[in-house]
Amino acid sequence: MLRVSEYIRKSLRREKVKPLDGVILIWNLTNRCNLYCKHCYSSANQDRSEELSLEEIESVAQDLIREKVRFAILSGGEPLLREDIYDIAFLLREKGIRTYLSTNGLLINRENVKRIKEHFDYVGISIDGTPEVHDSFRGKRHAFEESLNALRLCLKEGIKVGLRFTLTSRTAGSLPFILDLVQEVGVPKVYISHLVYAGRGRRLGEVERESYRNVVEFLIEKAFEFEERGINTDIVTGNNEADAVLLYRMFSRRYPELSDVLYENLRRWGGNQAGVRLVNIDHRGNVKPDPFFYHSLGNVRKNSFSEIWNSNGLLTGLRKRPRQLKGKCSECPYLDICNGNSRARAYFSTGDYLGEDPACYL
Repeated sequence: MLRVSEYIRKSLRREKVKPLDGVILIWNLTNRCNLYCKHCYSSANQDRSEELSLEEIESVAQDLIREKVRFAILSGGEPLLREDIYDIAFLLREKGIRTYLSTNGLLINRENVKRIKEHFDYVGISIDGTPEVHDSFRGKRHAFEESLNALRLCLKEGIKVGLRFTLTSRTAGSLPFILDLVQEVGVPKVYISHLVYAGRGRRLGEVERESYRNVVEFLIEKAFEFEERGINTDIVTGNNEADAVLLYRMFSRRYPELSDVLYENLRRWGGNQAGVRLVNIDHRGNVKPDPFFYHSLGNVRKNSFSEIWNSNGLLTGLRKRPRQLKGKCSECPYLDICNGNSRARAYFSTGDYLGEDPACYL
């Protein structure tokens, strides 16, 4: 996750950006969903038979603290379909883990919004374009309107909330609309997630390479514009660490005297963190370096999270600095700030987790 706006803002002030202290867990608590989204990496459906129980989740949580998990993004499927979602959030927060809710927003209403505020430190609501694009992408008429209403309801309640957008060939044309929308509504954060070829997302196409770079340049230009105009919306991107290199190049042209400050901040950030400061547990208890990996490192029903997190050959490779990568990634002069980009995407493209990431648009 690259906090584009924050890195611009702090580098302009010659401030250091501190890397995350601890590990982020993305926990897919259920595979059930009330939508059928074209990009869904977990291929969500209506089956709940293999979900971890609350007792199993509580047992895993003991290990999370030992392994310095500081943040838990509770996702799905649609996590609000779990009747015990608030109990899960409560037990995690009781152990000092900050809880983030990743939701399509359709189940947020006046009856539960105060409870959501009580149990979650942050809420991310997905909107993937104009009403027509979003409804088509999400597989439900009026889904855009319902998600936008949920966003406004959270803002009114004083919940820290952001808009989540997935960048694909079908949604890229909606990016200007989304950036206008967050200004109009007053959303403090917009997270742009690049497509990874997992689940139903394998059926989608990326933006063509030349257009892809233009889209990201537009996004970074908007981050500069927001900062210069004092617009209080932070732009964050994820799942394509080449964004950091493009940010560095564009920042250097604009502020050459401060380029070294930004570079050092990006180097401390470290690029892709799958298996390092990022981990995933899916609804069956499988542990992965991030949610998009094809292979599991182990299962918490068979081994403790600590055992899995500390004894795996794939993790050893991911944690090397620099990673021992192949193809054009092996010769990239920016490996220390990109860290090889998405290893899951490399695997789906080349059959090798150490192969080059085909989504590098540089």
